[in-house]
Amino acid sequence: MKVKVQKIDGKASGDIELSKDVFGVEPRADILHRVVTWQLENRRATARPTRERSDVARTGKKFGRQKGSGGARHGDRGAPIFIGGGKAHGARKRDFEQSLNKKMRALGLKMALSSKAKDGLVVVDSLALKDAKTKVLKGHFDKAGFTGKVLVIDGESVDEGFKKAAGNLPGVNVLPAMGANVYDILNHDTLVLTKDAVAKLEARFNG
Repeated sequence: MKVKVQKIDGKASGDIELSKDVFGVEPRADILHRVVTWQLENRRATARPTRERSDVARTGKKFGRQKGSGGARHGDRGAPIFIGGGKAHGARKRDFEQSLNKKMRALGLKMALSSKAKDGLVVVDSLALKDAKTKVLKGHFDKAGFTGKVLVIDGESVDEGFKKAAGNLPGVNVLPAMGANVYDILNHDTLVLTKDAVAKLEARFNG
């Protein structure tokens, strides 16, 4: 499938042929949902446990008499009602890590790229800027018609000048090709790929 290539300021810069095996896959909501859920769950930190009655270092010796004190009966300083006692029905340690096989993860990324290829994909020749300033880059984005949240993916590494210029633009995020992932692609309105990024992504799936 052939798409137009443009410069970062929106001017035309030829065409590029995109692999149908990577950018022409029919998206499936269930697979995309599964991959995004896997990503977000694996970002979660392990839930910290609280100390319950059996976890606190308090004496189990009965204090006071059973009868005659005028107070309630107690037999353990580790009871939840005492200072230093264990938490009643406290939170337990929870690990949210999930596993997902490589084929499913790769298929999810292909589907995310394909969904953007239908609507929201822009290919640029490079991210090199003559004047790497935020104001200049914002002007280029306005000319090119980039609206909403924009994800820019470069090749092996992101151009340093572009990264600094884009750092102050709200809603603009930059990644190298190796960092491309389903959640970030779907969570942005516009996906901008450099020609190097296209080559890296296609090579990633073609071995």
